[in-house]
Amino acid sequence: MKMSGIRRTTLKRFLMIICQLLWVVGLVVCLSGVYLLLNYKQNGLFFSHAYIVIPAILALSSAALLLASGGIGCLVSIRESVFLQGLFVYFLVMVLCLECTASTLAYYHSGKVHSELAPFRGVFERYTGSSQEPNSRAVDATQEELQCCGIHDYRDWLNTPWFNQSGGLTVPHSCCNSTFSSCNGTLDQPWQLYPQGCQVKLEEALVFVLKLIIWSSLPVVLLEVVGLVTVAQLMRDQPLLEYHILDRD
Repeated sequence: MKMSGIRRTTLKRFLMIICQLLWVVGLVVCLSGVYLLLNYKQNGLFFSHAYIVIPAILALSSAALLLASGGIGCLVSIRESVFLQGLFVYFLVMVLCLECTASTLAYYHSGKVHSELAPFRGVFERYTGSSQEPNSRAVDATQEELQCCGIHDYRDWLNTPWFNQSGGLTVPHSCCNSTFSSCNGTLDQPWQLYPQGCQVKLEEALVFVLKLIIWSSLPVVLLEVVGLVTVAQLMRDQPLLEYHILDRD
């Protein structure tokens, strides 16, 4: 029994709404992937290897396919095309595979964040205070951006070669709390320094973005299932094309 015109129109409108929601979650997935990549780019020296960016790459690929799927789905909702319907289903299946893989890897890395940052202490040990030296630039940029000081707190600087060579009286100026304009890094005023260490803050930032990748996959999967069921209903009762025998005359 053929689908009534009203029901078919309702399904198409519903599919249009689903596709718009796919765009929204696609942007969220894209932002989570970009944030993780930027985090790695800015703090790459603190990571033991680059495998942690794989969930970000998969998330960005998934986001691109989500945005494309939303566009194709909108076309499906206004045009009767078996090809577009099949392409829409294909893209959704691809997104499902990418999202599952990205979420699994994000979950795996979220439990190993501490070991991922194993080189942290070594980077601080190689600090020289020179803006031309990569380790020093990375440490200063991290302390200023994350508003932190040292690995666990400012006392970690007391055991570094730079601290002893610089006179043993101050920590890097990047440790200074921005609310104290008079701060110069001296240890006799520790309340003017950032109280929290950088490793904890960086771990928190990484765990947050990895969990964002994991949790964003849930609405993606839900919308995909609803979208697949909707387009399946449209495909099941696709109106048949009427063919006519051409008159040879």
